Amino acid sequence: MTSTIMVLEICANSYQSAKNAKEAGAHRIELCQELSVGGITPSFCLLKQVTENLSIPVFVLIRPRGGNFIYSDDEFKIMKQDIQVCKDLGFQGIVSGVLSNDQAIDIKRTQELIALSRPLEFTFHRAFDEVKNHKEALQQLIDIGVERVLTSGKEKSAEEGLEVLKELNEIANGRITILAGGGINAKNAIKFKNAGLKEIHASASLRLHSVQASQLEENNSLFSMPLTYSDSKKIKAILDAI
Repeated sequence: MTSTIMVLEICANSYQSAKNAKEAGAHRIELCQELSVGGITPSFCLLKQVTENLSIPVFVLIRPRGGNFIYSDDEFKIMKQDIQVCKDLGFQGIVSGVLSNDQAIDIKRTQELIALSRPLEFTFHRAFDEVKNHKEALQQLIDIGVERVLTSGKEKSAEEGLEVLKELNEIANGRITILAGGGINAKNAIKFKNAGLKEIHASASLRLHSVQASQLEENNSLFSMPLTYSDSKKIKAILDAI
């Protein structure tokens, strides 16, 4: 084990999650909503609440909907407007990206998002795990100035993708940060540090149980989606592990 500090980014899906991440000592937050679909852009009022009340670096997910990462002109326009809102509110980074129909990085559109994001940092999100050629895609992201890429190593979990993550980190050679994410917890976090990775991403989620939620699930209600939040104890446990 090295003495190097590993950065823990918490994927926060609500104000409570973001608050818990700050209080637990996380180094950075990726702010989003609706993790059940992989995350979408947070509402304006959530953005405002976080930036006005929490003193922690926050990167905002810019994704107008769930589903694939190929966007219509109207959706792309919304993404650009959302980035401007985040800049105006004083956030530190943007998390986004666009793919083309052939499962490759949409260089032109991603470059547009990066240019609009400046001077904020830019993370290319887990759309990266859907590209056909991850080595070529990584070099493309380096060439267009992306600071980091969030990836599970093209597997369902980062632990399963650890070998690819190590390979990507070697290719990156300090030119871009490989942000490992996908199923990272207190038990496996040290594996990523030992592999030479410098940053990890986790939701550290806990499911909120309530009588009302149980009743909704029993009745197969349309509103029975489990409510989750980033848990302070789980965040602290990951920090202790790394």
